[in-house]
Amino acid sequence: MLSASASFSVVVALLATAGGLQVSAASVEVVDSLTFLAIGDWGGSGHEPYTTPAEKSVANQMGKLASAINSNFTLALGDNFYTEGVKNVDDPRFKETFEDVYTASSLMSRWYVLAGNHDHYGNATAQVAYTKRSKRWYFPELYYSETLAIPGGATVQIVMIDTVLLAGLSHPVHRSLPPVPLEDQSLADQQLQWLEQTLSQSQATWLYVCGHYPVWSIAEHGPTQYLVDNVRPLLEKYKVTAYVNGHDHNMQHIHPHSQDVDYFVTGAGHLIDDSTAHKDSVPKDSVLFHYGPSDHLSSKGGFTSFELTASKATVTFYDYTGKVVYTTSNTSPRKEVSDRN
Repeated sequence: MLSASASFSVVVALLATAGGLQVSAASVEVVDSLTFLAIGDWGGSGHEPYTTPAEKSVANQMGKLASAINSNFTLALGDNFYTEGVKNVDDPRFKETFEDVYTASSLMSRWYVLAGNHDHYGNATAQVAYTKRSKRWYFPELYYSETLAIPGGATVQIVMIDTVLLAGLSHPVHRSLPPVPLEDQSLADQQLQWLEQTLSQSQATWLYVCGHYPVWSIAEHGPTQYLVDNVRPLLEKYKVTAYVNGHDHNMQHIHPHSQDVDYFVTGAGHLIDDSTAHKDSVPKDSVLFHYGPSDHLSSKGGFTSFELTASKATVTFYDYTGKVVYTTSNTSPRKEVSDRN
């Protein structure tokens, strides 16, 4: 189990200006919390210079915020390298799209990584192998789990899954088509069994499952039927706090009324997409927030922060300038294990 020191909480205001995020000294106080960032679909461009203006803007604001809140780590939620992943562990894209972009000292803490569909178009296992090359890139297996301490005696468990191995590979050109199931269904069955065992044994105060494909989404790709049918019931059964994903290039908060699980989409690491093509494909009145500017500013992006204490989990969405566009809190940590089973 990894330990985390007390972090900083912005308790009054995050002041966004044209120059980016600013935090006033009076707005910061020391609290017992664990803080971290999340970003999906951040993998730049498939051609030189292998970055986008949004990726660089978002990286800059992530560095500023990570410093302000003393972020403990970052979740990288797939599509790490556009357009066809990496070829091998020596691929220069690791440097060009990751190491040379997310350069702030505040972002040198561990990055927990999972694979998206574009990563599987290339060599996803090379990204796993890169764990041994980088001090901060952490991708030990295609799916894995980590439990971390929250100051004050609480814990959070982060369960990183590979939704491509579960639901199949999406089409590289016709993006609106659903994923095509893999020929070897045993890979999905094995991972699903691992996921249920992992969730059933969790005693964490807060429990997050992270993948690339969404369970619920109103945007271009929409819900992933395999995950709706097979993963969603496990999230509900084992009182998962939230499911966090990328794939759709915007930011969403979805909370079906009949469930306790929050669904967060944060896939705006290198651009924003304003699609609401699947607004009628999610449970009625479940969309609490959607951020995809309608002016087609495709060079813009966004990211997310989490702050956890023993009694409260706060999630905040930011745009590419560091401006807060949405925040929500959960004051219902998971009950004692005896009450959950």
